[in-house]
Amino acid sequence: MVSMKDISKACGVSVATVSKALNNHSDIGEETKRIIRQKAKEMGYSPNLSARALKTNKTYGIGVLFVDEANSGLTHDYFASVLDSFKRMSEKYGYDITFINGSKNRRDRMTYLAHSRYRGFDGVAIACIDFDDPEVIDLLRSDIPVITIDHPFEGRIAINSDNARGMRELVEYVHHQGHRRIAYIHGAPSDVTTKRLETFYQTSKELGIKVPKEYIREAPYRNTDMSYQITQELLGLMTPPTCILYPDDFAAIGGMNAIREMGLRIPEDISVAGFDGIPLAKHLQPQLTTVQQDTEQIGVMAARELISLIERPKATAIESITIPGSLVEGKSVARI
Repeated sequence: MVSMKDISKACGVSVATVSKALNNHSDIGEETKRIIRQKAKEMGYSPNLSARALKTNKTYGIGVLFVDEANSGLTHDYFASVLDSFKRMSEKYGYDITFINGSKNRRDRMTYLAHSRYRGFDGVAIACIDFDDPEVIDLLRSDIPVITIDHPFEGRIAINSDNARGMRELVEYVHHQGHRRIAYIHGAPSDVTTKRLETFYQTSKELGIKVPKEYIREAPYRNTDMSYQITQELLGLMTPPTCILYPDDFAAIGGMNAIREMGLRIPEDISVAGFDGIPLAKHLQPQLTTVQQDTEQIGVMAARELISLIERPKATAIESITIPGSLVEGKSVARI
């Protein structure tokens, strides 16, 4: 196995200089770093992670806890995009990502906190999970650096999409298009759902839109079957809505299928809109009106804040950071 001593002999520099070059210290020149790194690559050098961990008291490992209600895993378009951005940014800082086992069916499984300690994670990112789960709360209250995504928790950094602003812009746009009978199929209870639903009611009130209780329905996120069924029920009302808002773009597909099977046209007969801005929304016919969440920036900011918390705990502010999205008008909301 090639050592730093071997590289130092090949380059004619001290072992200390090799160490500084490989660890990107600022007190040696860029050209020296380049030469040493190139030589290390040619010689097939790889760092001893165990020795590195002993020296720095860090494993350079980050745990990710991600268990969504539909068990869709990394096929969950929104969070898959967030976590991909998070992974890429973490790797730029030299950290590896490991998923924490979320299945509770195994007899030998550890709690989330025990798993994190066993793996020696320097920090943990938590996204799309039941934040009322006692195991999650134990992890959040531990001494391990933790950040949450789309859920605030006292004493922890939270990276949030601006769900309130997104919903406000969506309702205002639909209202501007002439719609006054607007139904909203919201997701299962969560902090995200609460913000969107509160903003829907508040914006509707400010715009003078009356919202009958039968226009507000609940369905799990990303559940096309439920959105299909509820869409049929909404359109079967004595006074049906002229526009239906869905909990997310994926769920909207179920609603659009129901509309077409009823012999109706989108948006001529009934308008629809989603939320998330997943790539698929751009390819639906008609193109779906939605709120594009900035998954790239959410992932980048989550990685930066967590690594800052790991490396500079006293200098990192514990705060809730909100990332704005943008309205994509699409062609699924008619002007009436």
